[in-house]
Amino acid sequence: MEENDLGLIVLKSFADRGKEVNDYISAFREEKGKNYLIDYDNPRFSNGEAKVKINETVRNKDIYILADIGNYSCTYNLYGNINHMSPDEHFQDVIRTISAISGKAKSITVFLPLMYASRQHRRKGRESLDCAMALKYLENLGAHNVLTFDVHDPNIQNVMPTRSFDTISPIYCVLKEFIRNEYKEIGKDKMIVISPDAGAIERATMYASVLGLDLGLFYKRRDYSIVVNGKNPILQHDYIGNDVKDKNILIVDDMIASGESVIDIIKQLKARGCAKVYVVTTFAFFTEGVAKFNKLYEEGNLTSVYSTNASYLSDDVKNAPWFCEVSLTKFIAKIIMTLNEGKSISEYISSTEKIKKLYKKYSNKLKKND
Repeated sequence: MEENDLGLIVLKSFADRGKEVNDYISAFREEKGKNYLIDYDNPRFSNGEAKVKINETVRNKDIYILADIGNYSCTYNLYGNINHMSPDEHFQDVIRTISAISGKAKSITVFLPLMYASRQHRRKGRESLDCAMALKYLENLGAHNVLTFDVHDPNIQNVMPTRSFDTISPIYCVLKEFIRNEYKEIGKDKMIVISPDAGAIERATMYASVLGLDLGLFYKRRDYSIVVNGKNPILQHDYIGNDVKDKNILIVDDMIASGESVIDIIKQLKARGCAKVYVVTTFAFFTEGVAKFNKLYEEGNLTSVYSTNASYLSDDVKNAPWFCEVSLTKFIAKIIMTLNEGKSISEYISSTEKIKKLYKKYSNKLKKND
């Protein structure tokens, strides 16, 4: 199939990674130096209001809008004060961009590596359904496709049944980096995969199955009678699984926010006599900084945290001795290029066999060294 005329509208929140995506696509197509980036302006007035103006034609183009709604490093002037952009403001810029396109494009794909409001995906009482409302908004505005990574609950796609919604797991990219660096520490007799809660069990099961490892689970007991900092506090973590004594641990989750839950689990595992502790996650927010993780590392209780650059990473995180960044820009470029050529992206959504082959390759390398 021939590709359609491709246009990338990379919002400020994804600017650094967006240029890399553009360069990868031009390299894949052996069109070095070709620019798919659409020129636009996104000015913001001193009272905080903003607009988007597209400076070139998008008529009949296959448009991909890339935005990182979690990039809190983006700032603007608000009544003389420096204001950091919130997810709400980033999402509004996505809305403005679709509005500026004015129906001229052949298709519009919104690529939000971190799905907007994905943790507010269901009601527990009289609550807003922010993620559902956002997706409905995109659908009504004319977005044909929505792409994201590792959405908190894939069932949220049911809100827009007439549109394409794909949640893509970056498990291959993450495990590729993890296996390359840590293959000597992996093995059924060496390592156990741990799910930090019941909600992450499906993701952890996937990691355990492709690596051929045992699986353990921590169950969170929360106090649902009160809310502290927007969440119900955890009373206790209860462990279900095989003995972890002298075993390496791989904790698998979709995101690290404050990190309190992961830290508590690591301390419990260490109290049970485990060896090295690794954490893999798609999104590393570290909303309360990295000091607690630095302390864990210095005490020998944490070996490494592997996370993607799907959402903004501060320098404090990227420069931490225990942090390993997994770049997804090449992966994003392949997905966009494949869609633009009218081909299936199934191989990117499910990569189990590729991971098994990769792990077998490094397992054989280890056997040869022995």
